[in-house]
Amino acid sequence: MVKNYLSLIKFSHTIFAMPFALIGFCLGIIYQSGSLVSGKEIGIKLALVIVCMVTARSAAMAFNRYLDRAIDARNPRTAIREIPAGVINARSALVFTIVSCLLFILSTWFINRICFYLSPVALAVVLGYSYTKRFTALCHIILGLGLSLAPIGAFLAVTGYFDLLPILFSIAVICWVSGFDIIYALQDEEFDRSHNLFSIPAKLGKVRALHISEVLHGLSAAAIIYAGITGGFHVFYWIGVSLFTGMLVYQHSVVKPNDLRRVNLAFMTANGIASVIFAVFVIIDLFI
Repeated sequence: MVKNYLSLIKFSHTIFAMPFALIGFCLGIIYQSGSLVSGKEIGIKLALVIVCMVTARSAAMAFNRYLDRAIDARNPRTAIREIPAGVINARSALVFTIVSCLLFILSTWFINRICFYLSPVALAVVLGYSYTKRFTALCHIILGLGLSLAPIGAFLAVTGYFDLLPILFSIAVICWVSGFDIIYALQDEEFDRSHNLFSIPAKLGKVRALHISEVLHGLSAAAIIYAGITGGFHVFYWIGVSLFTGMLVYQHSVVKPNDLRRVNLAFMTANGIASVIFAVFVIIDLFI
């Protein structure tokens, strides 16, 4: 049962945004040096941030699967997903979504006032994404916006205020996620077009979609470079930037308009490695 729900929400994909949440959290600790005086308080805050990350993402994914269940059933690539395959029924997925939303809001209550007040906004973004493929090819940007809440949200959890540096990391996440989601959507170009669904590949074709993905990834790299300059980071940060940028280049080298065999390699492996490695080097730079 648990395994089925972990598969429903693609729990392994948490690896995309979680490292950036940890970056935002560690930035908050640096900015608030002297305010979070005890390791216990830091530990509690970190646990609450992780709970928020997991519950918000779980709600978003479960709702997406619930809302798209009829579409998924018609698409040969997605017909094996849990709801169309009958492994989890639609009602259970909706209940799971509601419970996850309530746990998310409850967790923000214990963090601070601003996170609690902004929790409905965060849920509106991450849940609202599931509707966007029905009316706009910019759905990839909305997905990126949802994941980009990770670094700024974690920073807010610690500090209670906004700042330029975590916002720059959020901009990097928007462009990065939007770019690799376009690559992932290449697989459904024909299906989306024939079923009046919106995506960059369905609207512009594979070649131009890949060009847009490249531009977005270039902007993502530019954002983390600017963040590095603005934040006065040192050598470990720039090693992380080099490796992150290298993984962006790599995924575009393995996916071609006429060869989509390695889309999953680019989507999951390259981006998972990129986010983890980048976060490790940023956090090392912050504290060492």
